[in-house]
Amino acid sequence: MPIKIQNDLPARAILETENIFIMDENRAVSQDIRPLQIVILNLMPIKEETETQLLRSLSNTPIQLDITFLHMSTHESTHTSVSHLNKFYVTFDAIREQKFDGMIITGAPVEQMEFEEVDYWPELAKIMEWGKTHVTSTVHICWGAQAGLYYHYGIQKHEMEKKLFGVYDHRVLDRTVPLVRGFDDVFRAPHSRYTYVRKEDIAACPELIILAESDEAGVFLVQSRDGRHIFVMGHPEYDRVTLDGEYRRDRGKGMDTAVPVNYYPEDDPEERPLLTWRMHANALYTNWINFYVYQVTPYIL
Repeated sequence: MPIKIQNDLPARAILETENIFIMDENRAVSQDIRPLQIVILNLMPIKEETETQLLRSLSNTPIQLDITFLHMSTHESTHTSVSHLNKFYVTFDAIREQKFDGMIITGAPVEQMEFEEVDYWPELAKIMEWGKTHVTSTVHICWGAQAGLYYHYGIQKHEMEKKLFGVYDHRVLDRTVPLVRGFDDVFRAPHSRYTYVRKEDIAACPELIILAESDEAGVFLVQSRDGRHIFVMGHPEYDRVTLDGEYRRDRGKGMDTAVPVNYYPEDDPEERPLLTWRMHANALYTNWINFYVYQVTPYIL
């Protein structure tokens, strides 16, 4: 899929080495089609890494995407430079009058705080409310999924006894739903979190459908019945070495973080991690773009 982004976005060079088609503005204008407008609210600390991961995940359909990166104006980023944010990101005030075909709300390392304690929660709540009338379909990832379930449906998150960390097997529960089209009966996905949402709380909400779960990691994939909201409890967009980086970072801080489950060969951190989830990650985002955005969104936003 041709992804339209700014020419000098750092992720561009990485994606081009992987033969992912990145379209410049001149070529995009020459095509007599309307690209899908996708806004990515990037709440992750190291934004460049998340940019690359999500753009890679969105690169597998022939539909042209025009990407807008959004950051919080009420939060000061300490891991991404101001110059990067000023050059490649916009704030909510700059887009509040626009409409988008799709939105992605990423995770954030704030899950052990109450939602209302997060400094940018009021702004995030405004964006989620705005999305009801200005976005065709929204994907919420990890903490973003917990925040979305809490804001839209009043479903609370709960603390786990220890960090859920690794790559886990999941089962598809209803393969008639287009979001999991092409999935195997069992598929893998990475998780890295301290909190979870109870299955019974989600099942008690008639507006929601649980599409996939894991015996070890719990509920993984949920959608609203109208397809306007998708909730992904893990990180299918993660690169091969993302969990490795988190593991070494935690150990470097003196934390007693366990080796990620089902990740290193023979559970040996000196071995190259196994990449076992990319195919289903690509299928998830391709199905979202095709069935929940492209086939539903109006031509004139």
